[in-house]
Amino acid sequence: MDDLVTARLTLHPMSRSEAERVVAGEPDSGARWAPGYPAEGDVAGARRFLSVCASTGDPQPFGAYEIRRREDGRAIGGLGFHGPPDHNGSVTIGYGLIPAAHGKGYASEALRMLLALARAHGITRVQGDTDHDNIASQHVMTAVGMQLVAEDERLKYYESTWSDAAAITDPSS
Repeated sequence: MDDLVTARLTLHPMSRSEAERVVAGEPDSGARWAPGYPAEGDVAGARRFLSVCASTGDPQPFGAYEIRRREDGRAIGGLGFHGPPDHNGSVTIGYGLIPAAHGKGYASEALRMLLALARAHGITRVQGDTDHDNIASQHVMTAVGMQLVAEDERLKYYESTWSDAAAITDPSS
């Protein structure tokens, strides 16, 4: 699968070997990791991706992506799907950035592209959640059009739904 490109980012679909390196915290000679990458969430996402690969095969395009800045090619975080769509066409997403990349709009830009990819592949619902105290993540999901649909004592739950599987023509809007 090809990289997904936004105005400032490249979303690189991870291979199994790349995910294994993220889990081990050991880049290969060609990897360009920004200081602080991979963070704990990146490692957890890579582990989840490897688990899905082991149980059902490579789920791409519904796998893990490394978020890279286009200006220097450095990995600054990750995002992706928790696995392939369920029988209702629903997926769950997660994302995260290294602290140095916070507050620059990168998460919203990356998530918009991921939502566009999901919709273009016939997904009818994308779900995500965040802790009550993670205001930044709540802002990101709201900024990309996800709606708060529920909350419990620990988490707030967001989703985007589409009644059709039409592709978004401009995912950066």
